[in-house]
Amino acid sequence: MLILLPPSEGKAVSESGRLVDVESLSFPELTSARRKVLTALMRLCTRSPRRAVETLGLGPKQADDVRRNAALMETPAAPARDVYAGVLFDALGLGSLNDDASRRADERLVVMSGLWGALRPADRIPAYRLGGGVTLPSVGTLAGHWRPKLAGVLAPAAGDGVVIDLRSTTYEAFWRPDPSLTGRSVRIRVLHERDGKRSVVSHHSKATKGRVVRALLESPAVPRRPVDVADLLAELGWKAELTEPERPARPWLLDIVVTHVETR
Repeated sequence: MLILLPPSEGKAVSESGRLVDVESLSFPELTSARRKVLTALMRLCTRSPRRAVETLGLGPKQADDVRRNAALMETPAAPARDVYAGVLFDALGLGSLNDDASRRADERLVVMSGLWGALRPADRIPAYRLGGGVTLPSVGTLAGHWRPKLAGVLAPAAGDGVVIDLRSTTYEAFWRPDPSLTGRSVRIRVLHERDGKRSVVSHHSKATKGRVVRALLESPAVPRRPVDVADLLAELGWKAELTEPERPARPWLLDIVVTHVETR
């Protein structure tokens, strides 16, 4: 099983600890691609801080992010599970999982990253700022940079299991499962039902998605197909509705229907 997550925009800064060891990160096949992005980002933030603010889409009060990016190789690193600190990850609560669920998280979760490509929760990284939609000097668009590299590592990581996709649109462009995987790939969407009407929840779906992933990790079940994922979530108390792909080479769609939208 492979569960794909987007990164959080905000990151928790570690005050102490070892520095990042790029070669030790999961998916070592990505090392050279990671170094290319890392070098380009550090160079931009070191030599052209003002340009970096514009390129990275930062505000006037986010100069610390530029300075931190310039010193990534000198900044203490921490496990990715502790660095990513947004709404989805707060609801997921990786740090409070029991031992069995934590082991499943390390084996099944993959967090997409504009800087690192793809990470496992135990990978030690420094806090950084680089959105997936950025076009970086000497690299180009991050999606274009990562797409061919990730194809070679994520498909093997999925093995013969199901791929559960909770990524945002930006990070969906980093890797799209090939036709051999789409039959067992499922994208999760959150719908808000009120007064008999349903609407797609985008930004405020993050907390719900985090809780859904936590439920999957806490269960010892190993779903192999999209229908198994839907059945499991229904057994766990979620209102889950599965829709077949509209056309070949597209993933299944699993709607999680809620009557109350959690924001945290």
